[in-house]
Amino acid sequence: MRTTAEAVITPSRGGRGRAAGARRSGVVLLTALLAAGLAGCVGGGGDDVEQTAGAPAPSGSAPATSAPSTEAAVLVPGGSAADNQPFFDQVNRALIASNPDAGGVEITSNLRDNGFDIAAMQVTVDTTTVGVEADSVQFSVKWGDDCLIGQYGRGEYASMVAPALGTGACLIGQTRPIDW
Repeated sequence: MRTTAEAVITPSRGGRGRAAGARRSGVVLLTALLAAGLAGCVGGGGDDVEQTAGAPAPSGSAPATSAPSTEAAVLVPGGSAADNQPFFDQVNRALIASNPDAGGVEITSNLRDNGFDIAAMQVTVDTTTVGVEADSVQFSVKWGDDCLIGQYGRGEYASMVAPALGTGACLIGQTRPIDW
């Protein structure tokens, strides 16, 4: 059975040597932390979590979608996080299509430029503590009591809506200050 966190965090399958091992260890740790945090916040079988990606959905919930809608999505300021996930995905997919090397600064700046509140965002670092490019970057926008959470790395994008953590944050672990 695949956990919600596994649908969002995908460990590296390539690379050799210490740097790859360090990246895999960091991703595994982040996956475990995210799984523990979301399990405590989501509860049950994951029915409260909506996700989009090519990965199978957790049992008991609707299948994940991988194809974007043909209709242009719009930001719904008075709507829920789930109401705004199609726009969140559309904005992120458009950036990734035009800039496959996009990192945390580009992603959060693009979300801000498209109407999301940068003060409500979190983003992980683009490089590891040993200076190696991270396998992926996770980013979020807190929307009311919920979070729009995205991940991009190695050409793959995934997103989900999940309840905010008990701390009020959306991401577990170390995030970087958004000072741009």
